[in-house]
Amino acid sequence: MITLYDNAFSPFARKVRMVLEHKGLPFVALDGLSPAGHARLAQVNPRVEVPVLQDGDLVVVNSAHIVAYLEHRYPERALYPQDPATRVTALAWERLADTMLDAITHDLSNGGFGFAEGTRPAGLREAALGDLQPLYDDLERALADREFLCGQLSIADLALFPHLTALRFLDVSFDGATHPRLLAWYKRLRELPICEADLARTRALLGGAVPQRPERIVWRGDRIEWMLARGFHEWFAAEIRANRIAWPRR
Repeated sequence: MITLYDNAFSPFARKVRMVLEHKGLPFVALDGLSPAGHARLAQVNPRVEVPVLQDGDLVVVNSAHIVAYLEHRYPERALYPQDPATRVTALAWERLADTMLDAITHDLSNGGFGFAEGTRPAGLREAALGDLQPLYDDLERALADREFLCGQLSIADLALFPHLTALRFLDVSFDGATHPRLLAWYKRLRELPICEADLARTRALLGGAVPQRPERIVWRGDRIEWMLARGFHEWFAAEIRANRIAWPRR
């Protein structure tokens, strides 16, 4: 039996869960970031990050590694394109979602918890839009003659979908007037049962008890890099001095 340690707020976990559901694989899901699941998650991943997939005695961490494992172990209903060049393109889109898009959504929302009063750095939204507009343009061009980014539904679509959903809530989304193909693609994904279920889980979590804001927000590589590269190093240093930043344990 496959066990997935996930959370409906994590775009990485959402990606893996949609892959499992697309492949029709039976699995048990455990919210690893809930108080009830935290201790069990720590046993399989000392960094206490989701997603983690346990297939029998095998434990796989990191969403891209989990997807690669699932594609190899359960090749039916593949999400990696067969054509080598197209597969490289799909993996490049997944990597962009896992790095730059994750960094922007994390930093713009301060880990999903928002900013304490008076701590949001000025110009953050403008910096995000400056990086996102060229990406939206690239996506619009890629969708010029196809319904999905790589022709058929692939990991590129499922990796980008959770992040683009989050960006709509953060008021830095694409404009349907200037990116009509991108909007049509997004609507097409939303109509897929796996994406519809993904959004329903996230809405259900948002409609529940408001999670208590932690004293410190966890930061790591790409998220730190984007913040510093966009000139917010003084703000970041102030957060460190105020002990509002936590680092992954391993």
